[in-house]
Amino acid sequence: MTRDPAVFIHPLSYTDPFFHMPRELLLLRHAKSDWDSGAASDFERPLAKRGKNDAPKVGSWLYREGLVPDHVVSSPAERARQTATKVCKRLDFKKKRIAWDAEIYEAGVPALLDVLARCPGEAATVLLVGHNPGLEELLLHLAGEEVERPADGKLLPTATVARLEMPDDWSRLDPGSAHLISITRPR
Repeated sequence: MTRDPAVFIHPLSYTDPFFHMPRELLLLRHAKSDWDSGAASDFERPLAKRGKNDAPKVGSWLYREGLVPDHVVSSPAERARQTATKVCKRLDFKKKRIAWDAEIYEAGVPALLDVLARCPGEAATVLLVGHNPGLEELLLHLAGEEVERPADGKLLPTATVARLEMPDDWSRLDPGSAHLISITRPR
């Protein structure tokens, strides 16, 4: 996984009771799916071999970076379900704790904001596993002007993680309210 420069963590964050650790949102587009699987519908399309290899690598990378979520919410579409399950296995995050939310599948920004508004208030780090174009639109809504399109034009290709610093309230996510920390693509 490629990585932007390290994020500085203030040394008082663990000792100062008044220091506030910001909330973070990890947007993860599902890993590469198998278009030739013969699935009966788009919803049932599984991961391709590359996707099955990339998803655990994403989970291992998140674990090494200390980005273990408090809450995971995923589309129940097969490719997203497989991605979330493989990522969470590497994070030691129990599969039964994953929130499967059908609203994420084919969702636009308003629906994804509703999904985030239902996240537990105490969740400091949330992992949202979903699909394009919705995740890219959500990223642009939250981070606004901070987002630069890569040369290939693909903001969130498969198995890519966008890491955002978020406001204190999951239910109040106005345009431009988040700060983009990094976008990490698999190698």
